[in-house]
Amino acid sequence: MRWMLAALGAISVRVAALAQNEEQVEGMIQRALAFFHTAAEWIGEGLTRLVDLLIPGAPPPGIASPLGYLGLLTLILFLFGIVAAARKVIWILVGAGWVLMVVRIILHAIGTI
Repeated sequence: MRWMLAALGAISVRVAALAQNEEQVEGMIQRALAFFHTAAEWIGEGLTRLVDLLIPGAPPPGIASPLGYLGLLTLILFLFGIVAAARKVIWILVGAGWVLMVVRIILHAIGTI
């Protein structure tokens, strides 16, 4: 999570450095927020259709937008979970690699290889 905050900080500094003035920074922020809003609307519409298929009767009115934001946040958390799991697997592989490398060096040193 710390690396994600560092990446967001670096991106915000980079955006501020690329922008010539404050209006350009605000425009970039507005476009980013519009992107997330559109993604949440699409996810909300899809989830609303899924609820409509699974549960008889129409879903409550106005549920698409909050459902979309909740779905978007869940998707982001899921992706971060995959990254965390991948980090654990990579650490195991790196550790096994170091152990095998040390064993090979020791076997070479005693003349077995």
